[in-house]
Amino acid sequence: MPLTAGDTASAMVAAAVWAPSVHNTQPWWFVAEGSELSLYADCGRQLAVADPAGREMLISCGAALFTARLAARSLGWIPRTALLPYRDDPLLVARVSWEERAAPAAFETTLFGQVRQRRTHRGGFDPLPLAPQLLTVLQAGAARDHAQLRVVTDESGRAWLASSVRAADEAIRLDSRRAREQAMWTSPPGSPRPDGVPACSYPARSVHTVPDFPSRDFARGRGWGLAPASTDAMAYSAGVVCLLTTVGDEPIDWVNAGQALQRILLTSAAVGVAAALHSQPLEFSRTRELIRGHTADGSYPQLIIRLGTVIQSAGSVRRSPGSMLAARLAPRSPSQV
Repeated sequence: MPLTAGDTASAMVAAAVWAPSVHNTQPWWFVAEGSELSLYADCGRQLAVADPAGREMLISCGAALFTARLAARSLGWIPRTALLPYRDDPLLVARVSWEERAAPAAFETTLFGQVRQRRTHRGGFDPLPLAPQLLTVLQAGAARDHAQLRVVTDESGRAWLASSVRAADEAIRLDSRRAREQAMWTSPPGSPRPDGVPACSYPARSVHTVPDFPSRDFARGRGWGLAPASTDAMAYSAGVVCLLTTVGDEPIDWVNAGQALQRILLTSAAVGVAAALHSQPLEFSRTRELIRGHTADGSYPQLIIRLGTVIQSAGSVRRSPGSMLAARLAPRSPSQV
């Protein structure tokens, strides 16, 4: 029996909730109406201190949007997407509709198979080079979503970005409001909480890379996190260091950056490559502007991404898809009011 429009919308949301989001805030909700799914930003889950403009929130929503579209393709539908802005509904990010059918391509099926398997890596990588062909594919994919994936190859540039992440990470620790907000989205071991950063998703002790890109200090000295695979205090490779950028810096650019991000992550995961994400220095306007000045054309940095190979054991949590999906009610006639 073919899926109903409601079944299709439910399947799209069930996949979309596995998209990456800043601090795993999952800042989205959905409304289904016939063969159309609307994606809304949930400003109640926005990081008011770290992300007052909602840039990271909309990047997260963009990743969810790409995943919903990919789910539609996995079911044999051709999704049609209309992006913001919607001036009469500022929290509406996008509408996705489906009417025409076509069998999914092999690469779409492969990417969809990684939606629930992919995990954000927090740490270093094995010293194995990545295939140049993969980077070419990732850059072409980002361009399809109106973004650029810039590979930082010179050692001075890699070291400068690493120092920016370290300085921003220290600034977050010393800023009580930022540190408190980060702690709000961190769960203790064994917590049943379905959002935020669980203790099974990051290492219990700092993992140093060359150059040194620190992960966020979610445990804050409490010993939470995954036990190290080795007792050696060795330094790992930082992997391939990249900047995800956009030409513009408007909400639509942030959403597109999120779509490009999820395409990059799923494509990498499909060939056994993990990704570590850094947004710390981009949460400070001055540092973000300095990083922007280092790009060749002055485009806007949206995320720092490191790619590499590593054995992953991290877990993740998600809210129930049903708790984020509502059906749009038909308008009532005057006699029903």
